Amino acid sequence: MGISIQFGLYMLLLLSIGYYSMRKTHNNQDFIIGSRSLGPITTAISAGASDMSSWLLLGLPGAVFAAGLVEGFWISLGLTLGAYMNWYVVAPRLRVYSEKLNAVTLPTFLSNRFDDASGTLRIVSTLVILFFFTLYVASGLKGGTLLFAYSFGASEQTALLVTALVVVSYTFLGGYKAVCWTDLFQGILMLCALVFCALLAYMAISGSGADIVAANPKAFVFTTTWLTGASLMAWGFGYFGQPHILARFIGIRDVKDVPNARRVGISWMIICLVLSTTIGLIGIGYNEIAPLAGVTGPDGNKERILLALTSALFHPVFSGFILAAVLAAVMSTADSQLLVLTSSLTEDLPFFSKFHDKQKAWISRFGVVGFALMAYIITASSGGTILAMVGYAWGGFGAAFGPLVILSLCWRGTTKYGALAGMIVGAVTIFVVKNYIKIQGEYFYELLPGFILAFAAIVIVSLLTPKPSEKTLQQFDESQPY
Repeated sequence: MGISIQFGLYMLLLLSIGYYSMRKTHNNQDFIIGSRSLGPITTAISAGASDMSSWLLLGLPGAVFAAGLVEGFWISLGLTLGAYMNWYVVAPRLRVYSEKLNAVTLPTFLSNRFDDASGTLRIVSTLVILFFFTLYVASGLKGGTLLFAYSFGASEQTALLVTALVVVSYTFLGGYKAVCWTDLFQGILMLCALVFCALLAYMAISGSGADIVAANPKAFVFTTTWLTGASLMAWGFGYFGQPHILARFIGIRDVKDVPNARRVGISWMIICLVLSTTIGLIGIGYNEIAPLAGVTGPDGNKERILLALTSALFHPVFSGFILAAVLAAVMSTADSQLLVLTSSLTEDLPFFSKFHDKQKAWISRFGVVGFALMAYIITASSGGTILAMVGYAWGGFGAAFGPLVILSLCWRGTTKYGALAGMIVGAVTIFVVKNYIKIQGEYFYELLPGFILAFAAIVIVSLLTPKPSEKTLQQFDESQPY
């Protein structure tokens, strides 16, 4: 009963933020990017929370619990380096350039950046977003399903329905501002939950005689083959192409706020990754002395490790707080992704250009409902893990958009045809490698070849096709922040 009350109060808080934001939302640009009005702290923490998602509290601890440090160390290192370079290289340039081109979405930015009168770049990039983001939202809903089913003993169908309704409700109401403000709160909640869980779990096994190495001899082994290590670190490439993170760069108040946002965001990220990895390791030792229900065994799910530790270690009053943090991790990503999906629908597809701003804002709201329904159907029919689902969508965006975003902001010689080639090669490589190429005994992440081949395709095709116009080159030169 106590946990239910805490969840209820938490939901009420989110809906209140959504309603307040709705009253501040007057047009579609308000709904999509908050009219570029949010400061560095809100931008940084909300970007981190929407980035990490349920993967941080469920997927990563579960991977470390199962396989030791090898995955946690290399993925975390790659993510940290990728996030830092994204803030350092992409954020200031995209903030300045997108405003100059009057672009509030990534497809519009790409179309305007390359003066694509045909609309081909906008349509292709929108289709990529619609496909991969629907899968990404599904991974978030799966995390919420895992939480509600475990916490309340609900069926998976009921848990999935509750998760979808919660996420849709406040995103429908408030749009970008509601998403960022709730993500700020949820990012802080996620950090606090990791701190308390790691501390209490460590105190529980300290002096108990638990031997982590004996329970899992590979727990502290992080050496691996060069291909597996490179594939794990390649997760960092994904940052450059994630539309929901790039949207934070477009929507930040001023380019001068970017350095402060970078410091806050990277600090939050490093602390969270270290704590999440630590919880996975400590869970190995705790499970040795007191087997955790629902984690191991024939019906066990190792991604429940944080949930199981929470139930075992915390008083119900505090366990509700931790479980709310897991829900926060789920929602902080799903809401951002639904917002990007619906913004691409109303801003980037030609059919909706005839509607005025207030009509677009309502179309965007109902777009949130439609895409959530599609993600609901995918989640209900999928048996994959959260980590696997996130990896597919993350890789798709990283390969299709990552090299293109970097080169469009940093190389004036990038052409429209090079951009189109990069998107197609990146997306196709992800699909082919994911579904048809396996290397025995190795972890081969499809983003590694996808990013490299897309980058090469953009450069080669740009060198072989007509140079950008003088207008395009002048806009590029005028949009460099330094």
